[in-house]
Amino acid sequence: MGLIWDIFCRVIDNFGDIGVSSRLARDLADRGETVRLWLDDTSALQWMAGAGMPPGISVRYWDESLSEAQAGDVVIETFGCELPQPFLGRMAQRSMPPLWLNLEYLSAEPYVERSHGLASPQFTGAGRGLRKQFFYPGFSARTGGLLREPGLLVEQAGFDACAWLAARQLERQAGELIVSLFAYANPALPDLLAELAKEPTLLLVCPGAAQAQMLDLQRRQELPTGHLRWHALPYLSQADYDRLLWTCDLNFVRGEDSFVRAQWAGKPFAWQIYFQTDGAHTPKLEAFMDLYLAGSEASLAEQTRALWRGWNGLQAWSGVMPDLEAARGRAIKWREHLTTQQDLVSQLLTLAHKSS
Repeated sequence: MGLIWDIFCRVIDNFGDIGVSSRLARDLADRGETVRLWLDDTSALQWMAGAGMPPGISVRYWDESLSEAQAGDVVIETFGCELPQPFLGRMAQRSMPPLWLNLEYLSAEPYVERSHGLASPQFTGAGRGLRKQFFYPGFSARTGGLLREPGLLVEQAGFDACAWLAARQLERQAGELIVSLFAYANPALPDLLAELAKEPTLLLVCPGAAQAQMLDLQRRQELPTGHLRWHALPYLSQADYDRLLWTCDLNFVRGEDSFVRAQWAGKPFAWQIYFQTDGAHTPKLEAFMDLYLAGSEASLAEQTRALWRGWNGLQAWSGVMPDLEAARGRAIKWREHLTTQQDLVSQLLTLAHKSS
């Protein structure tokens, strides 16, 4: 019999937090669990959910939790969002306390393996007597793994990219490279466009800052001349965003959710990490590049580092693009490595049923 899961998420900006929480809720529900998804802003689900949430998920407004009579069997606090005190009190009142997890941000840095699974007993407040456990996603067997739905790679293997493009009145022209762009505002965008324009390229641009920047460059007639054509995409459901990644030869992604999905796509990609004013994003980016590029050819590693650092403003734009054939081989090998690890939801289920 499935458990009742309470997932709390505060939508801060850029949809990464709600993106991860929505995928987590959906994966749990698809495996027979009952999920209450507590949000302070549900607007993004109107396009993220596509045809809607599956049975087993109820989307609830954050403030409704203040009067909720009963806490679930598992309570997940995403990204340190801090649970409402009245709900903590309900958790403490249960005859068997719920499993309380703080789902942390994804990182390849060494502290993740050291911190995954650590407990934080609560000695004060409404949650006194409870124990919060830190759950870190990651890229090794000593972490919580990554979100990966059962059957995801089988679905991709049977995917028809041409049909997906045709349904959007798009078509790959002869010899054309297809590139997706999902990005924060980036001063390096004109440099990237100039590089892409050297060869026949169709650039598919997701809504948000990058699309606004493209439209501004177009309005000012500052788009590069050459072989580049571009298309402004509408908001895509999470399932269709995955298909976009599967369709493209090169994917530019940002933040956490699209970053993970690009890795499951098994295609060359470039990651724009979320900028932090204290500079914490730099070692985080470098740690992942070290892991991802370990064992790759020196030339590919050098090209990839130059592109990623230039795209993230960590060094001057070099104009060097990775060799796509070599980059594709690296992406597939990395995905094969990731599939040897247990996925995040499977690990959560094991932990939850041990605790119940």
